[in-house]
Amino acid sequence: MRVILQACAAVLIWGCFGAAAAQAPAQPVPEETTVERQVRALANRDTQIGLYLNVLPDCTSGPLPTIRLVTAPAAGKVVVKSAKAKATNYKACLALEVPAYVAFYKAPPEFLGDDALTIEVKYQGGRTEIQKITVKVSAPGGQQKI
Repeated sequence: MRVILQACAAVLIWGCFGAAAAQAPAQPVPEETTVERQVRALANRDTQIGLYLNVLPDCTSGPLPTIRLVTAPAAGKVVVKSAKAKATNYKACLALEVPAYVAFYKAPPEFLGDDALTIEVKYQGGRTEIQKITVKVSAPGGQQKI
């Protein structure tokens, strides 16, 4: 899936970390699920840690979820921005553009190491997802080059 996000400041972001999308479930979905994941980040840089949208079976947008920061990171800050998500060949949708929320994490310049946070995502209909995110922060030269 190729996702292009266009944030309010007309900044394009390529890729997708932790996309959370809701569709009509084929099987009963538990009321609450917990997801644990890791994200790599550079100190003093905004890093996308989540994409939250709601795509209905007819490829239109449903109501966006409610997002709450349950446990704040010890070192960094979390910000959620409104955006538009564009995708092609997403499930049965050949092309779509829907509103979304994008969560970003930013560590202070002097911080290196692991930081952790928990986000609660509540969808209409009662489904709740608890996301436990570990952010591995490194210095700008510390990541592997490709």
